[in-house]
Amino acid sequence: MLATGMKFRNKRRWRIIRDYSVGWTLAFIFLSIVRGSGTLELGSVQFDLWSSILVACFLGPFFGSISGYAQVLMESKVYGRMSLQKLLILRVIYFLLFIALLILVSYTLVTRVFEVNVGLAEFMVEPGSFAIYFYILTIDVFMIILAQVNLLLGGNNLKKLLLGKFYKPHEEERIFMFLDLQSSTQLAEKLGHIRYSLFIQDCFNDLAIVLENEAEIYQYVGDEVILTWELKDGIRNQNCLHAYFNFKQKLVDRRNHYIEKYGVVPFFKAGMNAGNVTVTEVGKYKKEIAYHGDTLNTAARIQGKCNDFNRELLISGYLLDQLEQDGFSFEELAGISLRGKSEEVSIYAVVQGTGGLQAVDAA
Repeated sequence: MLATGMKFRNKRRWRIIRDYSVGWTLAFIFLSIVRGSGTLELGSVQFDLWSSILVACFLGPFFGSISGYAQVLMESKVYGRMSLQKLLILRVIYFLLFIALLILVSYTLVTRVFEVNVGLAEFMVEPGSFAIYFYILTIDVFMIILAQVNLLLGGNNLKKLLLGKFYKPHEEERIFMFLDLQSSTQLAEKLGHIRYSLFIQDCFNDLAIVLENEAEIYQYVGDEVILTWELKDGIRNQNCLHAYFNFKQKLVDRRNHYIEKYGVVPFFKAGMNAGNVTVTEVGKYKKEIAYHGDTLNTAARIQGKCNDFNRELLISGYLLDQLEQDGFSFEELAGISLRGKSEEVSIYAVVQGTGGLQAVDAA
């Protein structure tokens, strides 16, 4: 699973760098069209439209890659680890360095490739230069906002939303996991509101490890999290099962941090189910991608049975039928009635082990 996690991280990084490269290339091409179609440059550098577009196609991927890699570093090394004030200062320093590099690369192209005789200082302050700097700043801010919106929506949902994938309700077969923090009421009373919020924040930051198992974080609801997968993604390599145990191990690995900071190590129990759900875009003034259906209700109620059976992870019989059983043991619990359902639902407890199915009396 370590190799799978590394593969996912590299895939995600390359996707971010790719998106930034495309974004910056389009931004530079747009600038070339605006400046080169029906306008006359006032400075010493004169580009025809197609030469300008050619330069844009070189600068876009180059600076897009730098900007994308900077975003990867910000997400993995900086966010949540420094104050907002320091973060803003860091962004300003990054932007100044970005502009300086852009000027140097552009100046080299102008003087060496297009053989324009102009000094560096003169090139930096030519008419229209500061308008370009402002344009670059605007694009940089726009790309940051897009990245944050994508993080808010989760997964690749921003692209799907823009393409209208959720405009009309449609069905998907998905897996849902309800993760619930144990003893949350007692912890809130012990830690107080602020420290408890920081505690939850730390837990959910560590939850990022489930992305290595292709999970999508659907919702945070208080101290509970709902994860989801498309069925094929969730059952591939037993992703949905490994996600829970990898998160559990992450909290164990960070035990010293939680003990020193909060005096307690968090523990989550989970319930999972799979089936057809309806997905659609909801809300007029605050939009959200929502999943509806009995599959979610059943997953939530299965999670609610964890304490009754003293188990940490329970899944439905339907989900078990979709999964390979290597590497895990499945304890069959007697069929139980869930609130709101007329038929009994078969539930299985999951533990890491040699694999296999065991019958266990629910009583």
